[in-house]
Amino acid sequence: MNLSETAQKLTDLLLKEHLTLSLAESCTGGMIASALVNCPGVSEALLEGCVCYSNEAKMRTLKVKEETLREFGAVSAQCAGEMAEGIRLYTGSDCAIAVTGIAGPGGGTPNKPVGTVYIAASYKGNVTVTHNLFSGDRLSVRTQSAVKGMTMLIEKTEHK
Repeated sequence: MNLSETAQKLTDLLLKEHLTLSLAESCTGGMIASALVNCPGVSEALLEGCVCYSNEAKMRTLKVKEETLREFGAVSAQCAGEMAEGIRLYTGSDCAIAVTGIAGPGGGTPNKPVGTVYIAASYKGNVTVTHNLFSGDRLSVRTQSAVKGMTMLIEKTEHK
């Protein structure tokens, strides 16, 4: 599915299940929120989204621990999980999606090459985090990340 189809499927599921959603986006820069707000009726489900790009914003807004950033970095499973729970608890939503990664073209390292993205989906405090290595240009990595994040939450919600 493409970005808009995935957003519509997630919106339909959230509305059917009477669930609320919040978003913590870093490398996707609001792409998930933008895709969702194109879906009629999403205002009943989408509570809030934030673009927390800097480490300071991740700590201040999402309550990511400084130790997590120091030990594992902003692009890590640990950070993604803390981002998802931070926004979910802050907003009081049932579900959350968080994305943090390296969209490129620069910024990669041998251990974390361009295209490395960690995505977390939280359903009522049950958090799943995936490590992904996407290919393509910056827009492609961001789009793949947004689709994957929404797909993860769809799957988690359908198989609760």
